[in-house]
Amino acid sequence: MSKPTSSSTPCIGIIANPVSARDIRRVVANASNLQTTDRVSMLLRMMGAAGSMGVGRVLMMPDKGGVSAMLIRSLTRELQQHHSFPQLEFLDLVPTTTVQDTFAAARMMQDAGVKAIVVLGGDGTHRAVVRECRGIPIVGMSTGTNNAFPELREPTITGLAVGLYATGQIDSTHAVVQNKLLEVCINGGERRDIALVDAVISTDRFIGARALWKMESLTAVYLSFAEPQALGLSSIGGLLQPLGRRDPGGLAIHLSDDPALRRLQLLAPIAPGMVRPVGIRHWETMPADQPFAVTPRAGVVALDGERELTFDSRDSVQITLRENAFPTVDVIACMRFAACNGLFRLSSPQT
Repeated sequence: MSKPTSSSTPCIGIIANPVSARDIRRVVANASNLQTTDRVSMLLRMMGAAGSMGVGRVLMMPDKGGVSAMLIRSLTRELQQHHSFPQLEFLDLVPTTTVQDTFAAARMMQDAGVKAIVVLGGDGTHRAVVRECRGIPIVGMSTGTNNAFPELREPTITGLAVGLYATGQIDSTHAVVQNKLLEVCINGGERRDIALVDAVISTDRFIGARALWKMESLTAVYLSFAEPQALGLSSIGGLLQPLGRRDPGGLAIHLSDDPALRRLQLLAPIAPGMVRPVGIRHWETMPADQPFAVTPRAGVVALDGERELTFDSRDSVQITLRENAFPTVDVIACMRFAACNGLFRLSSPQT
């Protein structure tokens, strides 16, 4: 529990959002809210597994939400019981409890040369890390509201996989995969941002409560991938025309509640416990690197479920799908490679 120091010891980063899953959707949709103790338990399991693979150092983003403080206390107790964990070091960062903490931590971890960044949060937290740091593989631990991007998995397995990669037991050819994202460009680059899963157009002209949960103001949904088991606005595409994370291209869906304009209605789980009819006007595939013009004259672009970019009639808004845009650690591929190559086998005693 010290400040970062240079070392050749295999090192990973942790960015844990202490307030993920605490937006307005938790109130209106009865979404779950992981307590600090749950988040710390997840981190302990992940760190213990990564340490068993040879990870010796962990750089972590500090926070004011109680995760860092409770993790320190828990590690002290675990070490007193002679359990082994990597050395935990905190970045020299004064937390503000805003997304700026995540931006700064991602840049600092990149400069420190971590092998991978473990992200504890929802779609928005993962998007923030990727926006600032596209060169280092990330691996997600889902604690948000909808969680279309981070896959739900036992943290122990996540720790094993990231540990195998960070220590060089599995190289990037077998451990890392490239991912798609959506690039939003206003006025030829005057303002830019990204979405990992969905960019949604709303006719609302204010940010307000950042999360989306009302369908009547939505006019279009642009998706990098759309899985039928997803929760949130990407479920519209997943139940209309499924598109995998590794499939080429994206999906653009135009919405309308007008019976004269809509082609069909679709039931979709747009938030936890909220299954709503969605009017579909038409849909089309999005080839990579082809800009799609946003047609409403004014409104807001929501990125991975949160209102981020406002625009009006003077603005030109384009959304483009980018392939091979950022790397992630493929946990399933790592575990399969390790099993097939005997990486978990211990040598037998000589007889």
